[in-house]
Amino acid sequence: MPKYPKYYRLVCNLLLVAGLSSCGSWTPSDLKGSNFIFGSNVTPIEKISAKRDKQATVYIQGKVEKQVPLMKQWAYQISDATGKIWVITNQSNLQKGSQVVLRGKVRYKSIPIAGQDFGEIYITEE
Repeated sequence: MPKYPKYYRLVCNLLLVAGLSSCGSWTPSDLKGSNFIFGSNVTPIEKISAKRDKQATVYIQGKVEKQVPLMKQWAYQISDATGKIWVITNQSNLQKGSQVVLRGKVRYKSIPIAGQDFGEIYITEE
């Protein structure tokens, strides 16, 4: 019986996986089911809250609902089954209706009107 290097089986498995995955391509929009989550650290939009003293980093997954060009950035409204949130990013290629996963810092902008705060929670992509 021939002797193979210690990592021969690992290399063969990696080549097999690479070959099989190159046979076709998929995008997140090809996946069926709205509850698919890429990682367990994705935060539902309804659970995002801004703490004035700490800017938490979150991952969100959802559908691009709206897009607004800004001076040097873009704002996208992202929705999931639990709500909607605006994301400010340098990415200009996100298409309306596409599924995305984004990472960013939670921010809060206070908008005081007539003694009431009509502030907005949003995310700035890192």
